[in-house]
Amino acid sequence: MIASLPRAPWLRAATVAYASAFFAFLFLPLVVVAVFAFNDAPYPAPPWRGFTLDWFVGRGGSGRVGLFADAAMLGSLWTSAIVAAWVTLLSVALGTTNAFLLERAAFRGKAALSLLMLAPLVIPGVILGISILAFASRLAQFADDAFGLELAFLRPGLPLVVLGQFSYIVSIATLTIAARLKRFDTTLEEAAYNLGASRLAVFSTIVLPYLAPALVGAAAISFLMSFENFNTTLMLVGSDAPLTVMMYGRMREGASPVLNAVSLFLMIASALLALALMRRRDAGTR
Repeated sequence: MIASLPRAPWLRAATVAYASAFFAFLFLPLVVVAVFAFNDAPYPAPPWRGFTLDWFVGRGGSGRVGLFADAAMLGSLWTSAIVAAWVTLLSVALGTTNAFLLERAAFRGKAALSLLMLAPLVIPGVILGISILAFASRLAQFADDAFGLELAFLRPGLPLVVLGQFSYIVSIATLTIAARLKRFDTTLEEAAYNLGASRLAVFSTIVLPYLAPALVGAAAISFLMSFENFNTTLMLVGSDAPLTVMMYGRMREGASPVLNAVSLFLMIASALLALALMRRRDAGTR
């Protein structure tokens, strides 16, 4: 519908009602979680019993251990950050290589390879995790039986978690970077070559700055997807549990407002990251 044309009152009311219901469905659960992170009650749900910061800074004196005094929870946060950092580094590096391969190289079977690259995105995370675990375990057992080698990184643990998450996140990074690379004007490279620039100089001064927004975006997406992943991680984790697995275990033991506090902390961190990326994008367009 053309915005300048008048609309019937019932249509305007229906649009407002739909938008209100949509945003309420989207944000109301987050608001409830944020509010009840400060509820002075041993359960993370209504009714409201008063304001408290115990679920953030409680030291156990009142029987409440807050987020910032919970060594196990903070350890799982750090573990998730380490895993996400490795997954991000590998995904952006390999995603950039894949993008150049798919957009610049010409070889037989490129269309099939592009389609095959998308396969991990449509495989359920649980199936992907079980498949990687079974394959890695068989490979580690074969190396042990045949050569007496103990390949610990193929056993359940953080290296296998990184490998499992990387197996599908790299596809998203590749698509993000390839979409930017496809719009690149190659005549800029040709002009630089004609002026005597080396391949390294052309890449570092022309191509890389152009790809920088896509690289930053791919890194942010990769980090957040790795940090919040649960299905694949649960199948591959060892003794060091990332945050999502730790929260799942705590939920099975009994819900606590500490989980609300963790959720609020992650919401604030994600919002700050999004704002930083938006400010960087706005600064880059000036």
